[in-house]
Amino acid sequence: MISGRQILICVLCVVATFAVAPAPAAPDARFSAFVASLWPEAQQAGVSRATFDAATKGLEPNYRLPDLALPGRPPSVAPQAEFVQVPADYVREASIARLAEHGQSLRQQYRAVLDRIEQQYGVPSTIILAIWARETDYGRYTLPYNAIQVLATQAYVGKRKDQFRNEFILALKILDEEHVKLADMTASWAGATGLTQFLPSEFYKYAVDFDGDGKRNIWTSVPDALASAAQQLVAKGWQRGLRWAYEVHPPKGGVDCTEGVPDVTRPIGDWLRAGFVPARGEELSAAELAQTASLLQPEGVYGPSFLTTQNYFVIKEYNFSDLYVLFVGHLSDRMMNGQPFETPWSANSQLRTADVEAMQRELTRRGIYKDKIDGKAGMLTRAALGRYQKSAGLTVDCWPSTSVLKAMNASR
Repeated sequence: MISGRQILICVLCVVATFAVAPAPAAPDARFSAFVASLWPEAQQAGVSRATFDAATKGLEPNYRLPDLALPGRPPSVAPQAEFVQVPADYVREASIARLAEHGQSLRQQYRAVLDRIEQQYGVPSTIILAIWARETDYGRYTLPYNAIQVLATQAYVGKRKDQFRNEFILALKILDEEHVKLADMTASWAGATGLTQFLPSEFYKYAVDFDGDGKRNIWTSVPDALASAAQQLVAKGWQRGLRWAYEVHPPKGGVDCTEGVPDVTRPIGDWLRAGFVPARGEELSAAELAQTASLLQPEGVYGPSFLTTQNYFVIKEYNFSDLYVLFVGHLSDRMMNGQPFETPWSANSQLRTADVEAMQRELTRRGIYKDKIDGKAGMLTRAALGRYQKSAGLTVDCWPSTSVLKAMNASR
């Protein structure tokens, strides 16, 4: 039999348990009010009240996302591998080999669809497959966030509020038109969604119904997703029959790496007459020799060099990163010929973003650099750095290293 004292102890234990149990988190009232205030815009865009309520019911912000501007906290930085990794890490041989093998298998599996896409849009099947691989590992990688939550959070406290406000409304419109179910609308931290990662605004510009079911389903329909990616490339200027780039070896006497910018273009034949040699002794046709190209050296004078065509920059419109284009273009080539880059990547390390920003500010102060201060060592930054190295009597390699930053700081 349980005594009165035991009953009292049990009661006290229960009371104590409730006393120490954490209270449920209170809803973020300001965020909820912000989301509710967007209803008139959604309604004007044609979104039904039922869709708006279903998508936003119980919606809470995700303040752990990058690229936010939260009061009282330092601005968060987006962790994009394209801008913080060296080429050897981003275009990793083991990953390329694995993806190329699987891509060849998918090329056979979806041959009929890919042939139709290539015939209609003029974009090689391997380019489309390589984009799919880079974005979601051929659909094997599930994007980690709720798209509606991401877009609403970014619209509320992101660094680009107006842009994401529009993306949020368009995402609701996509749901209302039943192109995808809410549960399947996962996204990256920046709100890109689907097998080939489109923002909602890109969906309405480029998505196509390629399987003929009446929906533009870039989330679970491989034909729709791949054809939509091709449509986007064509809209950005893709030229049928033009390769993305040619790997080359620089002249034996060296090369002026400051010429590695999009504005310096010459026919490929002129580059070859200046001493550049196609990798593996490849012989180019007269049409190829007449094509206009620019020089790309992703590691300055170290690592592989490329002559890039207009289609290189079209892929770059999909993701504004040289490494992204190299990954996609090289993976596409590997599916066809199985060969790695002939010149290996170097063992160079990447400066911290803050250090590259400091370098860009100093180059700007000297009147050598006129682009964004973004901490990304892109083409224009590398070329400006090479011009500084020339003026300072340093070895000209167009690569942002610790030694160059020290020399730059010492000469201020």
